[in-house]
Amino acid sequence: LWREGKKVVFAHVCFDVLHTGHLSLLRRAAALGDFLIVAINADATVRKLKGAGRPVNTERDRAEMLGGLECTGAVIVFTEDTPERVIRAIKPDVLVKGAEYVGTDVPGAEFVRSCGGRVELLTMVDGRSTTKTVEKIRAG
Repeated sequence: LWREGKKVVFAHVCFDVLHTGHLSLLRRAAALGDFLIVAINADATVRKLKGAGRPVNTERDRAEMLGGLECTGAVIVFTEDTPERVIRAIKPDVLVKGAEYVGTDVPGAEFVRSCGGRVELLTMVDGRSTTKTVEKIRAG
């Protein structure tokens, strides 16, 4: 009922240190529909994916920052390695990932397509990377 008549867009990434590349991706994702749901990895899965010392910001802080963006309709924290379970529960009309996923399996893509939805791989903003930002900060 909450989504009646609305095209739901779903984007997922760690969003550890929010930067202009993330904001650009989220704004473009939101423009693909009526309601943007952003899913973020829980702290434990970020550590598993990115290594010790990550995340820089806790899942609570990341969720609050993302939820405060005008383009974001809702934020979900998932604890599994991929958001497949959440995607299946929401059944988004559009699944968004960064274009670095070209040629790879985007979690949930097959399911979204099987429900009549589509997958959009959006280009990244050159020179914007959380990993590079964290390295720059640590280098002092």
